[in-house]
Amino acid sequence: MHGHPGGVAVPEFDGRFTHPCHFLGRKQTQTIDKSQIRHRIILSLLAPGRVPTAGTIEYDIAMTDTARDTVILGSGCAGLTAAIYAARANLKPLVIEGHEPGGQLSITTLVENFPGWPEGIQGPQLIENMKLQAERFGAEFRMGHLVSADLSKRPFTLQVGSDTIHARTLIIASGASARWLGLPSEQALIGHGVSSCATCDGFFFSGREIAVVGGGDSAMEEALFLTRFATKVTLLHRREQFRASRIMLDRAIAHPKIKFMSNTKVEEVLGVEQKEVSGLRLRDTVTGMESTLPVSGLFLGIGHIPNAKMFAGQLDLDDDGYIKTRDFVFTRVSGAFACGDVQDRRYRQAVTAAGSGCMAALEVEKYLEEHGR
Repeated sequence: MHGHPGGVAVPEFDGRFTHPCHFLGRKQTQTIDKSQIRHRIILSLLAPGRVPTAGTIEYDIAMTDTARDTVILGSGCAGLTAAIYAARANLKPLVIEGHEPGGQLSITTLVENFPGWPEGIQGPQLIENMKLQAERFGAEFRMGHLVSADLSKRPFTLQVGSDTIHARTLIIASGASARWLGLPSEQALIGHGVSSCATCDGFFFSGREIAVVGGGDSAMEEALFLTRFATKVTLLHRREQFRASRIMLDRAIAHPKIKFMSNTKVEEVLGVEQKEVSGLRLRDTVTGMESTLPVSGLFLGIGHIPNAKMFAGQLDLDDDGYIKTRDFVFTRVSGAFACGDVQDRRYRQAVTAAGSGCMAALEVEKYLEEHGR
C-alpha cells in the first residue's frame, strides 16, 4: 500500500477495508469505509504531482460524493410513507428500521381506522404492505438503530451500529415508545386485550369492563374516552395522589362509569394461557393485600417515551423529549426534518404519522433541489 505518484489501487470490496500504513511518518491502521471513497477502485493522492517519501501516504477521502441524498430513521407509518414519497422522487432513500421495526403498528392487531380498508387490516400486514410499496420504488432498508449523530457539519454523519453513514438530508421518524409496566404477562397479551392506545382499540371493548393504569392527564383522557364503549372503567393508580390537572381529574371523578382505585399496583395480567385478558391480580401498596379484578382489557395511560435522546443538544426538544418542529416538520437544523410520533404528542395516530411523513419527504425533495444534489 506504499503507493506511487499516480494513486493507490484498492480492490473492489463490500464493506470496510483495513490495512496498516505509515500516515505522515506514524504507523497506524487505516480503515476505509466504501461510503467514504470518491472512487471505489482508485484513491487519488492529495498531491498528485508530489512524489511521496517512503512510508508516507495521504488519501483524499471525499464523503460528499457518496453521501446519501436522504436517510430515514424509523420504519413505522411516518418513516415508511416518507420512504414511499422519497423513493418515487428518485432519491433512493436508506431506511434505518430502528430498535422497534414497524413501530407501534407492528404490535397492533386489527386496525379499523386507516383509510382504504373497509374491513380493517392487521397492523403488521399494513406495515409490510407499506414497506413493499417503498421497496418497489427503490427504497433500501437496513436493520439497526442509530447510535449517534453529528448534525453540525455537512453531510450529516450517522453512526448505525459499527457503520458510518453520511447523508445530505435526514428524516427523523423514530417514533415514541409506549411506557409499559414491564410484566411478562402484560407483554404476552399486547394486542390481545392489553393496549396503549384507547383511540385505536377502544371500540373492540364495547359492552365490557376494562381497566386503565395511570395517574396523569393521559390516563384521565384514556379513561374518559373509553367510557364511550365500556360499561365500566376502573382507573388504577399506585399512589394516593394523582398527577393529573384538577380539571381532568374532576371530569373523571364525576363520570358515573369510572371507578378509582388508588394505592393499587398491577402484579399480573391474567389470561396468558387463553391469549385473552380475563382479569388483573392487584396489590394494595399500603396494606400489601392482594385481590383480583375481572376485566376484559387493560389500557396503559402512563405516557410515551419519544425516541429522540440521541439528538439532545443538537435539536430543540421539549420537556418530555419530543422534537420541537415549526411549519409541521422543520427542525432548527437545515436539512433535518422530524415527523410522526417523535414530534407529535397530541394525535399519535397512524394516519397523522403517515401525513407528516409525506410532508417531510416533500420538504427533503425541495431542499435538495434548492441546495443541489
